[in-house]
Amino acid sequence: MKRILVPTLLFLAACSPVAKEYPVAENSFDAGREFIDACLKGDFEKAEFYMLKDSVNSSYLKNIESLYRKNSREGRQQLREASINIREVDDLSQDSSIINYNNSFDTTAHKVKVIRKNGQWLVDLKYTYNPNL
Repeated sequence: MKRILVPTLLFLAACSPVAKEYPVAENSFDAGREFIDACLKGDFEKAEFYMLKDSVNSSYLKNIESLYRKNSREGRQQLREASINIREVDDLSQDSSIINYNNSFDTTAHKVKVIRKNGQWLVDLKYTYNPNL
């Protein structure tokens, strides 16, 4: 019985999903860059790690993912290969910044707000969709 049980348990442990760990952003620029890069590459689990967790932001991230998935295979590949062009970082305070950027595939200007909450730098998408905040 032990001959069967031990290898089976080892096999099941090896097959269980491993949680990915991402480096904590040291500043607003790192958090914004990691978030943008993750979205371009279609890694929405990583993007969520660098995002302020609330229902509104989660909804916005799902919309971004949905738009990403609607691209053709070629379009998604072009996004994965695109480089981020940071146009400006506007430090609003010690705890918040606005990053103006575009990418080499889509030259449309975009903005994300990065805030420090509980000592961690996180993207707040609410500003992206409502810049009056």
